[in-house]
Amino acid sequence: MARCYRRKRSPIARVPAAARTDSDRLPTSECVSGLASERMEEPLATASLWDYRRRVADLYAEVRGTADAVAGWERWRAGRDALFAGHPQSALEPAARSAFEGLAYFGYDPVWRVIAPLERTEPHVFGAAHSSAGATAMRRFATVRFEIGDTRHALSVYWLEGYGGGVFLPFRDATSGTETYGGGRYLLDTAKGADLGGTPEAIVLDFNFAYHPSCVHSPRWSCPLAPPENWLRIPVRAGERLAAQTTE
Repeated sequence: MARCYRRKRSPIARVPAAARTDSDRLPTSECVSGLASERMEEPLATASLWDYRRRVADLYAEVRGTADAVAGWERWRAGRDALFAGHPQSALEPAARSAFEGLAYFGYDPVWRVIAPLERTEPHVFGAAHSSAGATAMRRFATVRFEIGDTRHALSVYWLEGYGGGVFLPFRDATSGTETYGGGRYLLDTAKGADLGGTPEAIVLDFNFAYHPSCVHSPRWSCPLAPPENWLRIPVRAGERLAAQTTE
């Protein structure tokens, strides 16, 4: 929001214009209401984001507490659809929410649910590229190895280096760019509540819960992309997919 000010009549007149700061000015009557509105909107938006993340964390807690994996997945889908359709912090643009009919997914396939041991690796800190501007600092701290069918695969697990941190597991696969977003999908992002459970020794990898980053739904978001070391050569037809009419 553009700032608008009126000058204090005294003693500001004796201060050179180039040396004046915002503390030397007062808002004009025309913009007082705008400034007040801006100050009110910022904490409201922050509280709204807090509420969104709490709801996401609660949703994943429900998933972890549901013995039936398919029932947990269906609850997760319904919860995500509700947040996308009606929450102020939805990744969708406001104009798109009224026509929203639900996110698209592959059918649930139990083959894609595994328990994978955490293998500690040599730490490596780097900046993960974003879908647009920016980068996210993260540290590789572990590797998970798992088998799907008769093939063995590995993915790196990262720790977000920002305040508070969090586990982050993005990946790409052979569906990326056609059936799913070209930049990859996320499986874990504990800073935002996306946590499928596990122990310090092993974690749950259920690719049926893989989801697209927010930048798929609106260009106003800039999202970390899956690093090349987490590109799987096989197609992972589980989790969120692009809608049939969407092309890359």
